[in-house]
Amino acid sequence: MADEAQKHETHKNEKVGQVVSTKMAKTIVVEVSRRVPHPIYKRIISKRKRFYAHDEKGEAKMGDMVRIIECRPLSKLKRWTLGEVVRKAVQVSVEPSALDLVPEGVKAETGPKTNKKPGKRGK
Repeated sequence: MADEAQKHETHKNEKVGQVVSTKMAKTIVVEVSRRVPHPIYKRIISKRKRFYAHDEKGEAKMGDMVRIIECRPLSKLKRWTLGEVVRKAVQVSVEPSALDLVPEGVKAETGPKTNKKPGKRGK
């Protein structure tokens, strides 16, 4: 009986890629890279394709490696759902004071100083 249940399982297409955008609500953009030989020159080249995937809970973040699973069309572009997060991206935390590029005692200049009066050009 258990063998019959396994026979009826549908094997859906799966891909593993990197999350490149999470700006939409419940949608992530996953870039899948693959290395294939050039059809004429036989040199190995990298090909990339972007897939829109449904992320109901918002688990995936930018830079994560994720597995996406093929599903029915959910919108004009979405035909994939998030299966799992394979590897989390490294989250780098920076203190705001480290981002300040101008030292505290020095005034920041807004632009070059000139003695010309505003008005017509060339006169």
